[in-house]
Amino acid sequence: MEIKELTRAEEQLMQILWQLKKGFVKDVIACLPEPKPAYNTVSTFIRILEAKGFVSYKIKGKSHEYYPIISKEAYKNFAADKLMSGYFDNSVKRMLSFFVKKEKIDMQEADEIIELIEKLKSK
Repeated sequence: MEIKELTRAEEQLMQILWQLKKGFVKDVIACLPEPKPAYNTVSTFIRILEAKGFVSYKIKGKSHEYYPIISKEAYKNFAADKLMSGYFDNSVKRMLSFFVKKEKIDMQEADEIIELIEKLKSK
């Protein structure tokens, strides 16, 4: 199944559903920051996520209990691949250089990255 890109609002709702594992629209709304969007707005976005193949549901009485069918890990891989190919020409070096130049990596993170690289070298 092909993963589609999410809008910011859709991704925000998916983050909540990944955390909850399953929930009703009201449960998702409860996790959103103030000011809370309207019930119908959230419901519409969740139905869009269903159409995109990210969520499914079980009928519980008169309501739908939604749950993710694409894992957070799968979407993370998709987003990372898109970032790498779209902005860094599939070069990890270019991506890391960008984050270092923007001072988004502190010394401890740099040490951890070097440690990971050393482990890969020794394999």
